[in-house]
Amino acid sequence: MPLIALALGIIILFILIIVFKLNAFLSLLISAIFVGLFLGMEPLTIVQSIEAGLGGTLGHLAIIIGLGAILGKLISEGGGANRIATTLISVFGEKRVDWAICLASFILGIILFYEVTYILLIPIVYTVANEAKVKLMKVGIPFLAAISITHVFLPPHPGPTAIAAALGANLGVVLGYGFLLAIPATIIFGPLFGRLYKNWDIEIPSHLVSKQEFNMDEVPSFATSVLTALSPVILILMGVIAQFSIPETTTVYKVLTFIGNADIALLISLFIAVYVFGLHKKRKTMPQLMKIAEQALISMGGIIFVLGGGGAFKQVILDSGMADYISEFTNGWNISPFVLAWIIAAIIRLAVGSATVTVLTTAGIMLPIVQATGVNPELMVIAIAAASIAWAPPSDVSFWMTKEYFNLTIVQTIKSVCFMYTLVAIYGLLGVLALNMLFG
Repeated sequence: MPLIALALGIIILFILIIVFKLNAFLSLLISAIFVGLFLGMEPLTIVQSIEAGLGGTLGHLAIIIGLGAILGKLISEGGGANRIATTLISVFGEKRVDWAICLASFILGIILFYEVTYILLIPIVYTVANEAKVKLMKVGIPFLAAISITHVFLPPHPGPTAIAAALGANLGVVLGYGFLLAIPATIIFGPLFGRLYKNWDIEIPSHLVSKQEFNMDEVPSFATSVLTALSPVILILMGVIAQFSIPETTTVYKVLTFIGNADIALLISLFIAVYVFGLHKKRKTMPQLMKIAEQALISMGGIIFVLGGGGAFKQVILDSGMADYISEFTNGWNISPFVLAWIIAAIIRLAVGSATVTVLTTAGIMLPIVQATGVNPELMVIAIAAASIAWAPPSDVSFWMTKEYFNLTIVQTIKSVCFMYTLVAIYGLLGVLALNMLFG
């Protein structure tokens, strides 16, 4: 049975990492091979899937992570992260820095893709934890909750947008329902849920945060630091606005959508940071700045390969036909359409890891059911999107990002982010059922 084969592959992965202490990247590659063999794939096909999965994942993430790491390091080494952190602490107080991080993450999470928000904010999360002298998870959980909840519930993020397009749902109504659920969810699973982990003594990765002391009179102002940190957001927003307001054939449209691309926006912002935190007032020389950039890229090497290994693991599962098997397995179940959609999506998510594959596959399965039953398509979007965050399995990039950036063990990652994301998924289904009773 394919699901048993998948379970065996995940067990092997955990045994290699936890028992044999094997490097996560190597463990993912070995587990991917075993899963492919268990599922009856040809050996060379497995190798091709691993290469495609690693390349496909890093093709999307490597540029963002690399440029984002340099940008974050420049802001951190230039004192900008300290300036932002100390200002947030002075405004909110040390006891409420978790609420400050949650609010900032939610606002940015509405606008930006998950990975971009993650890379932009992680240096500030580290610095706030250092400056406020609080445990990393006190601010880490609100950060993770806010950016993941906005990614799941709110268009124009890819998940709900793709489902809405497949089901013919009104995107504005989906956004309205999404906000009704996302705001209380962020409060519950952010600062409040984070209290469960307030005593976790997690050491901030030393190579990802600046430990130097700053003369704040020489550091750029709070406004300058924030604007520099948010410059990718501003550029991306310009591109989004252009897509909806300017004809595609115009030069202005082409320019704005080019600089509004996440990769280009980060590249431009990096050079803004080079000027603001380095060349301006001769704070640092160009060789010093490029040394910082080199250190940032070196520090990301291990993380990038682990994420690529996760992509390879996911691709082998996808190419094995697992999603098609789950579609046939759940065909004919006689339960509420919302519950059925959630269960199908949750199973696919656990099996293949990819949230994108989860939502597109589930939407295709549920489309004829939505048309036949006349259920609210906007709520169906939320039900499917909610399940796409469940489990945060090791075949998903978010699992490894959290483990590596927060310096967690496998067990700690399961107890924290996997547990939280699964509760968010269940909350989403219960919210859909409640909204359906109110609005039908």
